Amino acid sequence: MRLKGSTGQARAQRKRMSLPEVLLWRELRRWPDVRFRRQQPAGPYSLDFYCAPLKLAIEIDGISHDMGDRPERDAVRDEWLAAQHVLVLRITAREVLSNLDGVIRLIAATINDRS
Repeated sequence: MRLKGSTGQARAQRKRMSLPEVLLWRELRRWPDVRFRRQQPAGPYSLDFYCAPLKLAIEIDGISHDMGDRPERDAVRDEWLAAQHVLVLRITAREVLSNLDGVIRLIAATINDRS
């Protein structure tokens, strides 16, 4: 599912994660039974967090995802990922910052459903 050059781009994105991404990553790393990767290349895209065995992607959406053509681009991306049998769980950055425990419960419930 990788494209040439996408690994280097993903590596650079790992170095400049947003605060909500850092907070969520800190929690996801603690789970012993489920392993997520950060900024995982997937075709022409880079996924914020990805669990390969469950084919589960978690995207942290900041306010920019509500502006311009971004909603349409996100929809195209989600359709492409769905065709790859990847479930995309979109969570707002605001939700991560204000309700991290609730976000973790949502992710845990989704993992249980996919297992």
